[in-house]
Formats: sequence, structure tokens, C-alpha cells
Amino acid sequence: MIEPKIESLLENTDSKYTLVILAARRSRQINSYFSQLGEGVSEFTPPQVYLGPDQAPKALSIALQEIAEGTVTYERTTDGIK
Repeated sequence: MIEPKIESLLENTDSKYTLVILAARRSRQINSYFSQLGEGVSEFTPPQVYLGPDQAPKALSIALQEIAEGTVTYERTTDGIK
């Protein structure tokens, strides 16, 4: 089973396509955050959800959890579209 449920994820986005793009971008940011921890640089935002001891810290799972809880949002722009 997928957790969080797709229905709860779609409540916070306007389409499946937006959900995929948002989750992919946020998971890349989380991966970058974890890879920079040893370097002492804090360029990326850390995960915004609680990671329990029984959860594997996979970036995509964290990103989907953030979207479901509403801690990650997006803004639709129209720049460059004619």
C-alpha cells in the first residue's frame, strides 16, 4: 500500500502531473540536503516532517509526506508562456 494515499496527495495539488513534478523537485532537494550534511553547508531546506525510528529516510517518501501534510506548496507561474 502507498502511504500517504494518492487521494490525500491530490487534495493539495491541482493535478497528477503537478504532484509528480512537485514530489520530484522536493525529493531532489532532500537528497541534496542529506549529501551536504558532512560539508557544513546549509543551502537546502531539511525535511519538514518527523522521521520516526521505523521509517527509512527515502527522499521521495519524505517529499510525499510533506505534500500530504501541506508543508510543501507550489506556485503556478505563467512566465514564458505565450
